[in-house]
Amino acid sequence: MKHIWLYLKGIAMGSADVVPGVSGGTIAFITGIYTELLDSIKSININALLILFKQGPKAAWQAINGTFLLVLLLGILTAILTLAKVIHYLLNEHAILLWSFFFGLILASSLHMAKQIKQWHIGRYIALLLGVLCAGFISIASPSSIEASYINIFCAGSIAICAMILPGISGSFILLLMGLYAPVLAAVKGLELDIMFIFALGAGLGLMMFSRLLSWLLHHYQDLMFSLLTGFMLGALLKVWPWKETISYRLNSKGLEVPFEQLNRLPEWVNNDQIIWAGLVAIIGFFSVFLLEKVSGQDNKSSD
Repeated sequence: MKHIWLYLKGIAMGSADVVPGVSGGTIAFITGIYTELLDSIKSININALLILFKQGPKAAWQAINGTFLLVLLLGILTAILTLAKVIHYLLNEHAILLWSFFFGLILASSLHMAKQIKQWHIGRYIALLLGVLCAGFISIASPSSIEASYINIFCAGSIAICAMILPGISGSFILLLMGLYAPVLAAVKGLELDIMFIFALGAGLGLMMFSRLLSWLLHHYQDLMFSLLTGFMLGALLKVWPWKETISYRLNSKGLEVPFEQLNRLPEWVNNDQIIWAGLVAIIGFFSVFLLEKVSGQDNKSSD
């Protein structure tokens, strides 16, 4: 049962990572596996290789928490491979409702993370402000356009994976800013194995390096990091604001025009039905965080 829940958490993480503006790291945090995830990734090192040669595959697998990582990865890949088309459809046909759900989810997630901070003082508030400013700047930055060459795809994977494991900063949105979101998503949808392999190599390198730094910071400066990550999530609300005005378009892989640069705007109050539905979906997203928190808490108690 424990592995089933972990697999479902992986699916939730993968689903979030597909959406530009939503981070799988946020889902990992509210489901209670964030620190274990970072520590497990960090454990894949030279020491694990030495254990493999000296004590055998079983000991090495246990040293890197292999079952945890494998089950979670399977869940993430399942979501990316099966839900990419669904998320793409929702972004095109029901964008306001989709953004409303994630707006509520991220708002509740920021409150959930803030509750973990044991004591607030000036240093924590400064870290919170820096996080808000950083994520806010990223959220309103204008996308660029980079050629989808192998080297650029590799570098994009290294950079995007760092954002994917940070609550509040979306790896998908980083790809969007680089102009490589559409090529990568098209590669996943079309099972273009060469692009997927190059991206995965870059992501693997970035993950190995960045997870070590992030894990060390969380173990030594937990409250400071939680303050910064809370700021990241609050700043990310600018990106997931449901009502947007498109100021420029781009051609996607099928030659169709899709939004490229967008600005946030207020809703049109004459369309009350849309506002009501968006509000209801945002409330569902908001309370889903506390449901996930409760379910994860019960799961952790049963596994102890």
